[in-house]
Amino acid sequence: MAVYTHLAAEDLAELIAAYDVGQLVSAKGIAEGVSNSNWLIETTGSNGSGTRFILTMYERRIETNDLPFFLGLLDHLADHDCPVPRTIHDRGGAAYRMLDGKAVALIEFLPGVSIDHPTPAQARSVGRALAQIHLAARDFDQSRYQTLGLAAWDDLIDKCGADNLAKIDPQLPDMAFDELSWLAGEWPGGLPHGVSHCDLFPDNVLMLDDKVSGLIDFYFAANDIFAYDLAVTHAAWAFDASGQEFRPDISAALIAGYEDVRPMSAIEHECLPILARGACMRFIASRSEDWLTTPDDALVKRKDPMDFARRLAFYRDQGAQAFQTEAG
Repeated sequence: MAVYTHLAAEDLAELIAAYDVGQLVSAKGIAEGVSNSNWLIETTGSNGSGTRFILTMYERRIETNDLPFFLGLLDHLADHDCPVPRTIHDRGGAAYRMLDGKAVALIEFLPGVSIDHPTPAQARSVGRALAQIHLAARDFDQSRYQTLGLAAWDDLIDKCGADNLAKIDPQLPDMAFDELSWLAGEWPGGLPHGVSHCDLFPDNVLMLDDKVSGLIDFYFAANDIFAYDLAVTHAAWAFDASGQEFRPDISAALIAGYEDVRPMSAIEHECLPILARGACMRFIASRSEDWLTTPDDALVKRKDPMDFARRLAFYRDQGAQAFQTEAG
């Protein structure tokens, strides 16, 4: 989440008036993330709809044609008792509206906090919640092609260029190009797949004590390999933010929680190290582009791609040992 576009108070008030949520009381920009503009909205409330919401303006990487999938998925998962926010539809029943040529959506606000240093119990709860959405989305009547797969990583890195990548870190160009070449020959096929979150970082999970109260930010969701989605989550949760410290207790708890709900096959377990290296490459590629292209005046925190370069080095060295399932 971030704020790229600044909206005047009267524009926000007019927009909120299109929904049956009462009158606008306050709007506060949210700085985290890199892709959209977001505000925490407070209203007077109406018709049992609550008084706090998240307003999102879609800025980067997200096509308006994909919004029926993203927003419909939220409603589908919420209907299946998954801890996800519902879309607030306007008075005409629309899930999103257009404002100054950009799509905007109002989303239910869920209680909870994002955590920086998870406990094993919290990690196990996250694993369970991830598996729950994989199973719940099986009868979702829409699908979305994965636009941030291996070919896209290669394209992003190529667009950044070796010279610009070297400005981030001198070792990054060789690391990125070598890894992309290796992944092209090793990426597995034929694994169980379906609608996946593909971006389940700690800041996209809300916790109340040890329980997941909300999974948010589904705007990278797509049909993909379930074990890849778990590998993305593993890379995001089982390390400190810089990627320098691996936490085996969190790793084991996350995988155990996932398999509490959806046990994996032997081949899925065998492929996790490859999938995790791909997960790292995905974020090296997208973060490198963001690092090089984010406007200096944007209310957004750029994220260092080298945090995932360090994770990648760990997965290269440790392989299957990074995915021990004996709970700690």
